[in-house]
Amino acid sequence: MGNATRNWIVRQLTLGEFSSRRAVVWRAVWMAAKIAMLAYGLNICAHFGLVAFGLLPYDLFPALVIATVLTPPVSFIVAVIAYAVVGFAIYDLGVSRSELERISRIDMLSGLLNRRAFQKAFDDSHGDASLVLFDIDRFKAVNDTFGHSAGDDVIAAVAEVIRETFADGEICARIGGEEFAVLWSRDDAGTIAERADLARQRVAALEVAAGERSVRITISGGIADLGGARGFNEIFSEADRALYVAKASGRNRIVRHRDIDSLSTGAIVLSPVLHPARSERLAG
Repeated sequence: MGNATRNWIVRQLTLGEFSSRRAVVWRAVWMAAKIAMLAYGLNICAHFGLVAFGLLPYDLFPALVIATVLTPPVSFIVAVIAYAVVGFAIYDLGVSRSELERISRIDMLSGLLNRRAFQKAFDDSHGDASLVLFDIDRFKAVNDTFGHSAGDDVIAAVAEVIRETFADGEICARIGGEEFAVLWSRDDAGTIAERADLARQRVAALEVAAGERSVRITISGGIADLGGARGFNEIFSEADRALYVAKASGRNRIVRHRDIDSLSTGAIVLSPVLHPARSERLAG
């Protein structure tokens, strides 16, 4: 009984977390009202106790009037102020913690997830996802020709295209340098190639300002299909190999890992739909 009572009191007086400053005020008012009623009840009980032992130095009725007039408003005001101060401190700490968590997960240049957050997202998917790796073609030449500031603008522009193209809940990240990744958790694995190529086309149409000039860029991509509970390193390696093939076959194209063996034997031609830059066979 004692534990139950204690737990109930703790639940009633616990502030918890807050979603906004307005929530702090409302919780403080509600808590203060409880405290005021509790203080008033204790005051009344104390007066009757003093009467029972003959210790009350004045008449009971005026004492009860004074207790009723003074105790609830005074205790309410004090409790509101105290709880609001503590509540605002808790809210500010929560906002700071959320911001720190966000910063720790976000690549500040692109606004996408960073590599560590992306790998955690992949691990949470238990490997049941497809992976797309994108890489900006000839990015070093952009830095060398237009400067690193223009290179940063290119990275930000490509990131925005990827974010907008994969805007239906897919997880997008910049995993290092000029390399990006997308985690595709849907069952329709065929659509991922179409979406990846759409991103490629949109990037190819970009003109990124670089002082008085503009930069035209392209990206290449590699796709590793649904993981089947495989680990991150394995599926990442497959996507990376497909990306290497896309680069080696002329850049500005998307290659799926499952097609690499057929491509290397010349059994199939790179699709002009997915790879419109040119249609050609890969050398062995």
